Amino acid sequence: MPHLIVEHSANVEHVPLILEAVHAATLATGLAPIDALRTRAACREDYVIGDRHPDNAFIALIARLGPGRSGDEKQLLINALMDAIEATVGEAAGHMMLSVEIQEIDPEMRLNHNHLRAHIGARIPTI
Repeated sequence: MPHLIVEHSANVEHVPLILEAVHAATLATGLAPIDALRTRAACREDYVIGDRHPDNAFIALIARLGPGRSGDEKQLLINALMDAIEATVGEAAGHMMLSVEIQEIDPEMRLNHNHLRAHIGARIPTI
């Protein structure tokens, strides 16, 4: 883990670029191993935002993390994610509501089988 879930209104453009940006920003913090990071979008077709103007949009990123990271590390990640979103959407942010939230996963209430770890490790060249 972590899981990055980018929920967004259907009128947000360039979602694949946003996904790439937040994925890369998370890796750049050093807080997430590449063989565990998952980034995905959840488009919302039905929504009402603010004064209902059709240009209004939202992006709500939830980062689900396992326990063990300090408050400073979590703040670093939140800031990196918001910076990545804002840099990617550019001036369009002027008509968006943007949020980033961290949710800590309870390891006792989670079962995870990561079968990709060995494959990813084999594809990454060692220095």
